[in-house]
Amino acid sequence: MSDSNKKSMKNSSTFGKISFKLTTKSVDDIVSKSSSSEDVNESNLESNKTETGFGIFSKKAEPHSEVIVAIRPEDEEENEKLQNVMGMSSFGKKARCFDVEEMMENIKKTIVSKPATKTVDHQQGSSTSDDKSENDDNDDDDDDDDFIGPPIPQSLLQSESNQEEKTKKKKQKDDSDSEDDESDDSDNNEEDDEENELINKIPCTHQVTMTHGLKAITAIAADPSGARLASGSVDYDISFWDFGGMDASLKSFRTLQPCENHPIRCLQYSMTGDVILVVSGSAQAKVLDRDGFEKCETVKGDQYITDMARTKGHTASLNSGSWHPFTKEEYLTCSQDGTCRTWILYKAKAHKAVIKCRAQSGVKTVPTTCAYSREGTVIAAGCMDGSIQMWDNRKNFVNPSLINRNAHNQSSEISCLSFSYLGHMMATRSCDDTLKLWDLRAFKNPLFVASDLFSRYESTDCMFSPDDSMIVTGESLARGKSMGRCLFYDTKSLQLVHGIEVTESHVIKTLWHPKLNQIFIGCGNGVIKAYYDIKKSLRGAKLCVVKQRYKQKHVEMMATQQIITPHALPLFRQDRPKSVRKQMEKDRQDPLKSHRPDLPITSGQGGRVASSGGTLSSYVIRNLGLSKRVEDDQDPREAILKYAKIAEEEPFWITPAYKKNQPKQIFQTDEGEESEPSSKKQKT
Repeated sequence: MSDSNKKSMKNSSTFGKISFKLTTKSVDDIVSKSSSSEDVNESNLESNKTETGFGIFSKKAEPHSEVIVAIRPEDEEENEKLQNVMGMSSFGKKARCFDVEEMMENIKKTIVSKPATKTVDHQQGSSTSDDKSENDDNDDDDDDDDFIGPPIPQSLLQSESNQEEKTKKKKQKDDSDSEDDESDDSDNNEEDDEENELINKIPCTHQVTMTHGLKAITAIAADPSGARLASGSVDYDISFWDFGGMDASLKSFRTLQPCENHPIRCLQYSMTGDVILVVSGSAQAKVLDRDGFEKCETVKGDQYITDMARTKGHTASLNSGSWHPFTKEEYLTCSQDGTCRTWILYKAKAHKAVIKCRAQSGVKTVPTTCAYSREGTVIAAGCMDGSIQMWDNRKNFVNPSLINRNAHNQSSEISCLSFSYLGHMMATRSCDDTLKLWDLRAFKNPLFVASDLFSRYESTDCMFSPDDSMIVTGESLARGKSMGRCLFYDTKSLQLVHGIEVTESHVIKTLWHPKLNQIFIGCGNGVIKAYYDIKKSLRGAKLCVVKQRYKQKHVEMMATQQIITPHALPLFRQDRPKSVRKQMEKDRQDPLKSHRPDLPITSGQGGRVASSGGTLSSYVIRNLGLSKRVEDDQDPREAILKYAKIAEEEPFWITPAYKKNQPKQIFQTDEGEESEPSSKKQKT
């Protein structure tokens, strides 16, 4: 082959329908750039190969490489034309035989020979055309063996990488400029974003109304799983609501009065949800099971003993109560007798421990609310003198471990104490129209105070949201206002985040269930409002709204004619054996067979005697003696003389009997007034 043909074959490499032409200048540039690196590692060479080739699909060295080179150019052109027309890479070749040892030796030779030749060419600066042609032929053979297509020039790769770096730098500059512009706006809008985030956390997109009664609801409790809700009211009733069993009518499945004529002041489910604590206006607390049946009742103390530690129970009405968060049998109550007592569920005949609440002067004060901390290690009580007192549950309850005498105004009830879920913060609600947030690590002064929150009921409460970001409380209906509100305050600043207008009455009880993510609100008109979010809330009231109301099916009776068959006649009918019990029931309903006495007269006065006469004799005469009616007002002598003439003309009783032997009647006559009466016999 001539040198011109070899160069043309070298410069144009084809496979299939794709062709790529390289000029001699570009090839020399590639060789010069690759030869600039004197120390080339084997790993870099292998990576370059893998970049330009296709791995195991690349061609390998063939043993008869001389035969392939010796093909005439005319035949090669014809083969290329046929290949382009038919779309085939090759045809008419024999199956290849691969020798692994020869392949490894060829790879080692190429790795050792390539860098040496490139470095020598770079140092000498020029070389003869024969050497170049031989090296080019070897390179072509290696390229044909190792690669299917032509290699990509490094100049193109470097230009693409430079463009990518420039575009990245431009994007970074644009982002930095935009961040600088938006930094000022973001500082101004951070507070608005935080408020919007807090408002979005409140599940209040939908609401449901459940009617308890007509009077104020003073207690609400939900079990930990969120399956049931209990509500207590001033009308002495407790209603149980089962979300899984209710339909859209939202009716409670049970209503009862466990404490007779005492208003319900506090309800709380235990940590397991199997029992519920009922605190009423009486001196005895009760524990009911899930269905409302009584399990135990605390004992009442002796009210004539002055030392409250000597009695086994409370002596005055209860104010509040709470379950222990971890010990499921232990619960706490506080009373008007100035004590807080802890109880054990299966030992209701005596309290476990007694706590005496003392004012600053040493006189006893009344605890209006009590609660356990989230860990159960602290018992807190809010007293009538405005103080908050805390005792360590692991020690003796002699002196409070933490106390604040001026927490709220004196002679105003602290209606609620609520610990945060993390445990280091506490919120208090009082009848002095304030809501205060406290840090237990610095308990002298409150962190924040929210005022002008009218509270009419002693059971108005407050509580933290499940993530401790907000405090929820209710506001009673003051004069001049038409709607009671449920308020949400931020725990970081105690600023009002959101307010829900609930109903045209007082908002007393609030409950934000952490699992259901639903808010239950007890109102002063006997209504319970349930707020939920259709996306963020789970189960609870969402289960009831979907269910349809089931109406009672009325049975329609169709009047039909009586069809008599021969076997239905009494002549052919067989008597069925009747049970003795049914016969006795029928006889019992029959007044004659059962000898039922006369029923009492419901109307009028005097009963049956008054209707028959003024005296018993007139009653006997009218009902037994005579068939004719005898007037009570007439003179009896005149009534007898009416029948004198009839008796003379038509005697019936006495005259016919004496007509024969004594036709003339002989009557006894008095001898005279002078005659002395016969002497009476003396009693012996």
